[in-house]
Amino acid sequence: MFIGHYAVGLASKKLAPRASLGALIAAPILLDLLWPIFLLLGWEHVSVEPNSNPFLRLSFDSYPISHGLLAVAGWATLFAALYYGFTRYVPGTIVIWLGVISHWVMDYIVHRPDLPLYAGGSRMMGLGLWNHRWVAIAVEAALFAVGIWIYQRQTKAKDKVGTYAFWGFVVLLLAAYAGATFGPAPPASIKKLAIATLCAALLIPWAWWLDSHREAREVAP
Repeated sequence: MFIGHYAVGLASKKLAPRASLGALIAAPILLDLLWPIFLLLGWEHVSVEPNSNPFLRLSFDSYPISHGLLAVAGWATLFAALYYGFTRYVPGTIVIWLGVISHWVMDYIVHRPDLPLYAGGSRMMGLGLWNHRWVAIAVEAALFAVGIWIYQRQTKAKDKVGTYAFWGFVVLLLAAYAGATFGPAPPASIKKLAIATLCAALLIPWAWWLDSHREAREVAP
């Protein structure tokens, strides 16, 4: 998943309205920010394979530290604990923990059986929705649309920045998703792939910035 993870962050605003969108976005994409770091360190491995299906061009050979279920629970707990330490906001802490866990759950739905439960484990998980390209695109687009709707329903812009920065954020995500889905294959160089993936971290301060220019909307019961 790609924009599906961001959909989780956007929708999380309903459950933790005082939490910054930056933190809510960081939670579901955390594993995909750790993964390229571990690739660069040589601790995890991926291969680029030719395939007409863009979702199957990466073969995740080994990534138990970033995507093993047991490790994911640890990352979720660590991130949630750090968040609580800085904010003392319990609803936000719970949502942050669930946001990190949601990444593995969503990956389980779309990945082929390549998700480990723990380092050294032989059993791999994955339902393989990515094998059905157009269904996967439809599901992810629908999730993203729902996430946008929920965030828009929960917040309103305080100024023009709150409007244009939000829709710029949405357009950039859609453009990146379209490029990955319909564009050329990812670079064969694992180093370039890892660096390009790490650029997603820039979306976290952007989300924090746009959210700071929005405020809670009065929602009718």
